[in-house]
Amino acid sequence: MYKILKQEGMAKRASFETVHGKIETPVFMNVATVAAIKGAVSTEDLEQIDTQVVLSNTYHLHLRPGDDVIYKMGGLHKFMSCNKPILTDSGGFQVFSLSENRRIKEEGVYFRSHIDGHKLFMGPEESMRIQSHIASTIAMAFDECPSARADHDYVKFSVDRTTRWLKRCQNEMKRLNSLPDTINKDQLLFGINQGAIFDDLRIEHAKRISEMELDGYAVGGLAVGETHEEMYHVLDIVTDHLPKNKPTYLMGVGTPANILEAVDRGIDFFDCVYPSRNGRHGHLYTKRGHINLLNAQYELDDRPIEEGCNCPACRRYSRSYIRHLLKSGEMLGMRLCVLHNLYFYNHLMEDIRSALDEGRYKKFKEETLDAMKEFDKDEPIERYDIAKGWKKG
Repeated sequence: MYKILKQEGMAKRASFETVHGKIETPVFMNVATVAAIKGAVSTEDLEQIDTQVVLSNTYHLHLRPGDDVIYKMGGLHKFMSCNKPILTDSGGFQVFSLSENRRIKEEGVYFRSHIDGHKLFMGPEESMRIQSHIASTIAMAFDECPSARADHDYVKFSVDRTTRWLKRCQNEMKRLNSLPDTINKDQLLFGINQGAIFDDLRIEHAKRISEMELDGYAVGGLAVGETHEEMYHVLDIVTDHLPKNKPTYLMGVGTPANILEAVDRGIDFFDCVYPSRNGRHGHLYTKRGHINLLNAQYELDDRPIEEGCNCPACRRYSRSYIRHLLKSGEMLGMRLCVLHNLYFYNHLMEDIRSALDEGRYKKFKEETLDAMKEFDKDEPIERYDIAKGWKKG
């Protein structure tokens, strides 16, 4: 059950009851693609940094170790020793990211494995069966994520097909949840709004899927080539047409600034690989902005990554030591940086929830964005670009 506790404009402070526990929103889901977060972060670590929800990937778990293995081991919660809610994406994003290795048909998508090239097929029913085997708390509907720059005719065709796939997902989920040998008979299903950056397609699709009485609704197909302004515009026009009594999830986004802006537009759930991926390269988030720990200025810096931070890295280790570990290629350096970044994201969400509880979110958002901007002015650092690697900023 989803219950809105406070609201400030479009921003929502809510609570979402699931079979695996309560989720306080807005929430950031820590991304454990193959049932583990890269950087040697354990399930116990996630508990210690106040993680509420873990996100894993259907496509990758289907390939390794195989959803049949996870099923035989009692489901993903038992397999990875996790007592928190888990959301699994559907494999739909791989339709976009593995575009050179797939063919899309009405029945589903034909892939070639990115691991060894073997052929595999995934459609709505297959995605639901895999996710049912995994026994996650929340399953995502199987969809196509078209490029933000695809033309209107193609996106309309794609969105119509995604709607047909959503109905097939819903029917299959109901069937699977009724079976006696299903591990999680209370598995929830979230549908996904698509439409690239076309207002008419986004709004029409939001209205159509809202009629289907799903457990939650995601906004997908963003952070795939559009500008931040285009992304915010899509949220402005879409969230008003999604059910107010259900949680809303912005898929694959984003930076702290993206999260602050999206909360202001009615988003409850977030996920992104930035904190773990960037952390492994020494790119760290703080309340005053980001720093690159590989910069020479930190060689003799005996301060923690962030003063006042209570993460496992900041409680005990200096910038100088962690920089040394990174420069030496030691896994511990990456681990400490990832833990710090995930702690930062989890506690940014906690601060957001507190601001909403106290009716001061607008002021909190402005002050937080200003503080991060000021830090960037004071400290020249190398910028990390996901596609291009390190470059001077």
